[in-house]
Amino acid sequence: MGNKRRIRGAGGGHGTGGFIAQRFAAVALLFLGPWFIVGLALAARQGEAGARGFFASPLNAGVSAAFVVAACWHMQIGMREIIEDYIGKTGMRKALEFLNMLVTAAAAIAGVFALFQISFGV
Repeated sequence: MGNKRRIRGAGGGHGTGGFIAQRFAAVALLFLGPWFIVGLALAARQGEAGARGFFASPLNAGVSAAFVVAACWHMQIGMREIIEDYIGKTGMRKALEFLNMLVTAAAAIAGVFALFQISFGV
């Protein structure tokens, strides 16, 4: 009986949805990551003006923003799984899950905002 109670309370209960979301983000990163790295590396050969020119294109800026958001989303899901697996105290787990959500959302917003500023030369 004691084991049932312990097992029933384990994990965050995200189940299949969390699994699918993590895999979806990973597949998105498989396509967006190489495109972003190669495109930016080629643009950076021309210096700062080349990098700014790369992000001035709406297509490049949009795909770069998708890359940043997918990376932060993937990171948030992965960290949530680690927190759920290794933090036993409910209060601490909830606080860390909230902090994880807050930090990853802030990183995504900051990344997209930076891309916006670079794209429009602000």
